[in-house]
Amino acid sequence: MIEINNLVKHYGTKKAVNDISFTVNDGEVLGFLGPNGAGKTTTMNIMTGYLSSTSGTVIVNGHDILEEPELAKKDIGYLPEQPPLYNDMTVIEYLNFMCDLKKVRKNDRKSMLSEIMDMVKINNVSDRLIGNLSKGYKQRVGIAQALVGDPKILILDEPTVGLDPGQVIEIRKLVKSLSSSHSIVISSHILSEIQAVCDRVVILNRGKVAAIDSIDGLSRRLSGTSKFLLTFRGSDSDALAKIKMLSGIQDATVRRSEGEYHEFEILVSNSTKTDPREDIFFVMAKAGYPILEFRSLDPTLEEIFLSITG
Repeated sequence: MIEINNLVKHYGTKKAVNDISFTVNDGEVLGFLGPNGAGKTTTMNIMTGYLSSTSGTVIVNGHDILEEPELAKKDIGYLPEQPPLYNDMTVIEYLNFMCDLKKVRKNDRKSMLSEIMDMVKINNVSDRLIGNLSKGYKQRVGIAQALVGDPKILILDEPTVGLDPGQVIEIRKLVKSLSSSHSIVISSHILSEIQAVCDRVVILNRGKVAAIDSIDGLSRRLSGTSKFLLTFRGSDSDALAKIKMLSGIQDATVRRSEGEYHEFEILVSNSTKTDPREDIFFVMAKAGYPILEFRSLDPTLEEIFLSITG
C-alpha cells in the first residue's frame, strides 16, 4: 500500500532522515515510534506530501507522492498532532468544507458524512461550534476529516494526546474498527496504546530505522527466549521436574511458594518448533495440579523501545 524507499531528508547540514525504507501493508496497523528528534514527524510529512524528500521515494498505491501528488494524496487521510480545525465553524460546516477541498461529489456528501459522523460518534455535536467542543470531540472531528473522501490509508500522529483514559479507550476502539477497511500508520508516545492496536512497529533512532517487526518478534529477537509465569496448586518439586523434562523448556525456577500454592518462572527457547505451553497444560492437568494463572512475562513495548533506542 505504501512503499518507502531509501528516504533521505536534509535540513541544511543536518540529516534528519537517513536512508529509511519500510512498507505499510494492506489492512495493517503500523506503529511508528522513536524518541524526540528521531525523524518521525519529518518522515510522516514526507509520506503525506507536505514535505519533499532530499532523495528517495514514497509510493502510495503505485503513485509517487512527488510525481503524481494528486493521485497519491487521494488515498491518504492525515491527522496531524494538532488537528487542522476551524473553531468558528460548526462540525458539519467544517466537514463539508473538507469535502470541497477533497473534491467529493455533492451527490455523495450527505451519505458519506452521515456514515463518517456515525462511525466516529459525533452526530450529537454536528451543529455545535468546533471551538466549544472538548478535546476528545475535537480529536474525533480530526479523525472524521481524515476519513473524508474514503482514503485507503490513514496516517495518525498522536491521536490520543491530551485525552482522558476513557477517551483514549474510545479512540483505541475506533482505530481497531477502522483497521478492517484501512491501512493505518499511527505515531504515539503512549507505547501501551501502540502495543494494544498495532500489528507491527517501526522504531526510528537518530534518523535511521532501528527495528521493524511485530512486538512479539522484537521481544524474541532481544532475548532469544520467552518468559512465562505459572501459578498453580500442587507439589512444587514434582511439577518442576515434569516441566523441565518437556521439549523447548530452557529453565524453570520457583519464584514463590506458600503452602501448596506455587509460582514458577519458565524460560522457553524461541528456537523450538513447538509451543510448550500446551504440553505444560496437559502435564499439569494429568498430575491434577490446577493452574491458577499462566501468563507471559516478556518485555513490554516500553522496555523494548528503551533497549533499542538506548
